[in-house]
Amino acid sequence: MKAIVTVVGKDQVGIIAGVCNTLADEKINVLDISQTIMQGYFTMMMVVDLAQCTTSFDELSSALHSFGEGRGLSIRIQREDIFDAMHQI
Repeated sequence: MKAIVTVVGKDQVGIIAGVCNTLADEKINVLDISQTIMQGYFTMMMVVDLAQCTTSFDELSSALHSFGEGRGLSIRIQREDIFDAMHQI
């Protein structure tokens, strides 16, 4: 299963590394990544593969949320099919 991870917050050192390490700890592969900094705000979207992840989706979501809270970031994960359905015109 694929999922979309979004990260938003004030730019700071180590955001990408921290998110990627959190995902790698759960055996989650990053398939695609796009990030930018706009007027001091960091934004990132990632497409990730959850095929090897043994952690429940809810636990994974909580772990990412907790990591983000500790850094002043908003981190969300959604299943790809739900993300696609929400963004269809």
